[in-house]
Amino acid sequence: MLREIADLGFTHAELSHGIRIVLLPGVIRAVEEGVIKISSTHNFCPLPTGITQAAPNLFEPSASDRREHEQWLRQTKRSIDFAQQVKSRVLVLHLGSVKFFWFNPAHKLKNFILKNPTASVPEDRNYQYVLAKSCERLRAKMGPFWQQVQQSIEEIRAYALVHGIKLGFENREKFEELPLDDDFGALLAGLSAPHSAGYWHDTGHADIKQSMGMLDQRTHLEKNAPQLLGFHLHDVTADGKDHQPIGAGRIDFNMISVFWRPEHLLTLELSPRVLVEDVAASKAKIEALIAARFGA
Repeated sequence: MLREIADLGFTHAELSHGIRIVLLPGVIRAVEEGVIKISSTHNFCPLPTGITQAAPNLFEPSASDRREHEQWLRQTKRSIDFAQQVKSRVLVLHLGSVKFFWFNPAHKLKNFILKNPTASVPEDRNYQYVLAKSCERLRAKMGPFWQQVQQSIEEIRAYALVHGIKLGFENREKFEELPLDDDFGALLAGLSAPHSAGYWHDTGHADIKQSMGMLDQRTHLEKNAPQLLGFHLHDVTADGKDHQPIGAGRIDFNMISVFWRPEHLLTLELSPRVLVEDVAASKAKIEALIAARFGA
């Protein structure tokens, strides 16, 4: 797997939340033999025993259930251990979600779009009203879940620091997922010191939220630039399909590249269905942007 990536010209790879335990001997061997370097890993990596498909939200740090929380803590520390073993710099994490027993307000947004196919979303005034009310309900409900997230991070903060692993908190694409996009700054500012946490930006997730009227990607990057650790780079088509080749959709990567810094990690996060030639073309396009940003 890693040799195939290296043969495409990549010097580094991110190990995702789909790495099964049976792949570990080969991964470790590839790293030890210098086939490729690991830039970042994604919680949970490796997958918990018995799980064979990508499952980044199998256990959530927002969960109040004691057993789920203990599993999240155990598996996250295990991921930190493995990240250190393969010399990863960053562990990317999802931070859970707000649970609604009845009437998730995200459904109101979906229903509006279904019932008003000709409405110009997100500009439509009626949609904006539904969105505002839905966001109010989300804010009103999120308190206990957000508090649990902050407590969970505190439980792994020192562990990650001692192991030399930075924690990258990723922006999410679903309405009810945490953090809410306005809250990254407050989250990072409120962590106990010392810590090695920062913000991880996913271009596709931000674009999807922008299409919902929940953020502007440029403004969001400007606000969180000082805390940036890295990027998941992928495009989004006009019909909302993400993890597509660079240039195949609507994202302005020239704008995105303005926020890159030499210390940032840039990861192409493409669908398994993307053709090899499109992976290579995406790599070339990102490299051209890097050259234009920093010089050849």
